[in-house]
Amino acid sequence: MTVTPLTRPARLRPGAKVAVVAPSGPLPADRLETGLDILRGWDLDPVVAPHVLDVHPRFGHLAGTDEDRARDLQEAWCDPSVSAVLCARGGYGAQRMADLLDWTAMRAAGPKVFVGYSDITALHEAFAVRMGLATLHGPMTAAVTFLKDARTQESLRATLFEPESVRTLGLDTARALVPGRARGVTLGGCVSLLAADLATPHARPSAAGGLLLIEDVGEEPYRLDRVLTQLLRSGWLDGVAGIGLGSWAECGPYEDVRELLLDRLGGLGVPVVEELGFGHGETALTIPLGVPAVLDAESATLTLDVPALS
Repeated sequence: MTVTPLTRPARLRPGAKVAVVAPSGPLPADRLETGLDILRGWDLDPVVAPHVLDVHPRFGHLAGTDEDRARDLQEAWCDPSVSAVLCARGGYGAQRMADLLDWTAMRAAGPKVFVGYSDITALHEAFAVRMGLATLHGPMTAAVTFLKDARTQESLRATLFEPESVRTLGLDTARALVPGRARGVTLGGCVSLLAADLATPHARPSAAGGLLLIEDVGEEPYRLDRVLTQLLRSGWLDGVAGIGLGSWAECGPYEDVRELLLDRLGGLGVPVVEELGFGHGETALTIPLGVPAVLDAESATLTLDVPALS
């Protein structure tokens, strides 16, 4: 089964109502409020889901119970007045609530914009597999990078409102790790979440034909080795068209990580571009998932065939 283009939701218009949810970890109220102010400055109307500031009564790494986090996401998605659902932060917990969502009801509610990264990778995959929907691997409303980095903010704003203006993606740091040029449909996210997703109800069987975009945070090189080796041994990477690499924050010295990435991915015989500028780095570009694109290692860019949003 080859990765194919997904349905792109509509771009946002000034005044659009957007819902902020917390499918994973808890978040500070002050950071949330700062993020909401940024959204209001874009002439959006953000509404906060009821359980966003909750903390699980027993497990402090979760933003409330699995049932409440799932209910917040589902109700926001099924609200016809909401044009986009934005995640407040990552952390951990999306996998625990993904199976509690009524995917039939959410599919019936129609396509809309969904934004997040890190632990939200599990939901990006679920939206792709269960709904056939393109999503945005982008900054979260209460994430420090979004609050402090102007380029991160502008990348998301432009993608939401003027997606045709951000068809070529990549920072100046990007360069070829393995030469070549490939065409495919974007997929990916936090690589440890992709490995953890294997054999679950929301996992796609293969990345064949896709442009795989991966990054991670806080994973030492030996753990990244294990994750990448698992993806290789499972056959999930067989037939992948090309690979774009984002940030590897807190994963050890970058030269060590780079050597590992080349060792594990270089044998696939496909172009690999490093340091494209998405993920947990100081700048987090918004990258659409489910959109046809070209990865060019010579120019070290990812160029979308169509805008991220319709």
